[in-house]
Amino acid sequence: MAHHDASHSAGGAAHGSVKEYVTGLILSIVLTAIPFGLVMSGTAGEAVTLTLILLCAVGQVLVQLVFFLHMNTSSEQMWNTMSGAFALVLVAILIVGSIWIMQHLNHNMLLGH
Repeated sequence: MAHHDASHSAGGAAHGSVKEYVTGLILSIVLTAIPFGLVMSGTAGEAVTLTLILLCAVGQVLVQLVFFLHMNTSSEQMWNTMSGAFALVLVAILIVGSIWIMQHLNHNMLLGH
């Protein structure tokens, strides 16, 4: 029976260690608990709460990419990194464009009345 080591052969990505997965899990839980606690307590203002939710969401995405998908800056990961950056740009264009269109539609609807 063949011995399995910590990496795949021929282009496969390396598996993470248990320590990496536990660290990623703990960071994910913390980055989920912070916005949840903030919203449930209602102690912060709306702008502060929204800002912290967005910051924790970005942190959550980074934790998922680094600890669970094992994306890094190595040359083997360059195509994954580039495709991830391209997807982020497309999502940003979609969100900003949608908000922009909805604001203009709202403005034009108010002018008619």
